[in-house]
Amino acid sequence: MVKLINIQNISEKEINMNLKRVLTTLIGLPIVIMVLILGNEYIIGGIVLLASIICMYEYFNVIKKVCKPVQWIGYLSNVLIVIASFFQIEIIKTLVIFSIPIFMLLLFLQVIITNMKTTFKDVAYTLLSIVYIPFFLMFVELIRKMENGKILIGFIFAIAWGTDILAYLIGKHFGKHYFSKVSPKKTIEGSVAGIIGAIVFTLVYTIIVNKFCNVEYSYIKLTIISALLSVISQIGDFAASIIKRFADTKDYGNLIPGHGGMLDRIDSLLFVAPFAYMIFYYLI
Repeated sequence: MVKLINIQNISEKEINMNLKRVLTTLIGLPIVIMVLILGNEYIIGGIVLLASIICMYEYFNVIKKVCKPVQWIGYLSNVLIVIASFFQIEIIKTLVIFSIPIFMLLLFLQVIITNMKTTFKDVAYTLLSIVYIPFFLMFVELIRKMENGKILIGFIFAIAWGTDILAYLIGKHFGKHYFSKVSPKKTIEGSVAGIIGAIVFTLVYTIIVNKFCNVEYSYIKLTIISALLSVISQIGDFAASIIKRFADTKDYGNLIPGHGGMLDRIDSLLFVAPFAYMIFYYLI
């Protein structure tokens, strides 16, 4: 009798978690896309900056279990996102190229000043945070500066979140063939469902913007693009799992109901943004 009650309680807990996860996505996605489409460059830049700082904070909290990251340099790198809001694409690209050696210099200078109390491991994980969070997020700003950039930003959210919600639901309830020890609960069935979810979300979004935003995006082209970016999105999710597994942590935080922290929510988006920019630049 006790076992039956426990199973029932677990089932109810899982149902509530699934419901929170789905509702957060279905409610949050349209709101985020509307803000990004209707908001000006200062609003969008502010949102991206805030997300970057929160993600950096969550990353440092997790990684502090295995090293001592140089946090002041990590947070300083977020200034790049603010600067990127005010300049054209070519200047931003130059900024990124110059930033990498500057941050490398500062990090190794920290090692020298502290007489090696800051270790190479600390430097490596700090540099990873800079590339992984503000640099990757800066591609959202680069996409915004493209023709119909605000609409294009909506595509990357639709792909990343469409992948996440379908992969989670199908993988959790129907997945039998597991992928990797990196993330033991992820399945091939969930991965395929994630690709389908990305395509469905993208096509729905395309129908809406083609009808109301005076654009004519190709459904066939975007189906192919969404499938490709969905795979990249899932690799991004694995990347976040690799970091968490190394630090023996389940989630980066508990900021978003059903999802964990901000970094848990946008880990796949971080990987999608740079590749989406490359694809949009040449194919859209």
